[in-house]
Amino acid sequence: MELFAPIIADLKILAKPSLFNLYFAFASIPAGFVLAVFMALGKASRNKLIAGLCQGYIYAFRGSPFFIQLFMFYSMALAFNVSLWKPLGIDWLVLHPLFLGPAILTLNTTAYTAEIFHGALTTVPIGEVEAARAYGMSRLQQLRSVIWPHTIRIAWPAYTNEVVFLFHATALVYFTLPVIDEQKDLMNKAGELFERDYNAFLHFSVAALYFLMISLAIFFVFGLIYRRLMRHMPQAPRLRFAPRWLG
Repeated sequence: MELFAPIIADLKILAKPSLFNLYFAFASIPAGFVLAVFMALGKASRNKLIAGLCQGYIYAFRGSPFFIQLFMFYSMALAFNVSLWKPLGIDWLVLHPLFLGPAILTLNTTAYTAEIFHGALTTVPIGEVEAARAYGMSRLQQLRSVIWPHTIRIAWPAYTNEVVFLFHATALVYFTLPVIDEQKDLMNKAGELFERDYNAFLHFSVAALYFLMISLAIFFVFGLIYRRLMRHMPQAPRLRFAPRWLG
């Protein structure tokens, strides 16, 4: 037991910081999902202006590193602090990492998720859309009853990966944004522990273990949702989250 004592101690210490990573991820997922739906529909729009603006947004966020986006938006928020946020009395909110972090993550995941949804939209069987049109369905009815169900089923495996990648990206938030009080995430707290004894292998390995366990939990939950989405199939497929060599 003495051999595992440092690992158990680190697991206890890093339990609370892991909640900040979870918060950053799951505070940005709902808003990012909704915005991505509109962004994907906008990119598929027949209006060239709307399609061009949506495509430009997706290209800008997918074409730049998330780390740079954190710096850029935090710098912009600071630049407007004296002239805008302070007079309105909301500087305590706008510049707070628990608000700004999820906000930037939302903008980032919106672009990636929108591209996933747009790709799924283009693969919806055209025959079923034409059948719905021939049946007399309006565009809204077609979207709600035919296009969207197909889109979400096609996109779900790729969207699951995006959610996991988003959770991993939370490790970068406190490398850029200020740490207030003891609001440290996994990487921040692991770095603090490393500065005490320089045992990088122990502390960062335990932090990586938390990322791995939570990622597996996300795969499991989203796999259950996928089976629910595909329940009409004779044998509902499963999302595979185990490496091939594990059987």
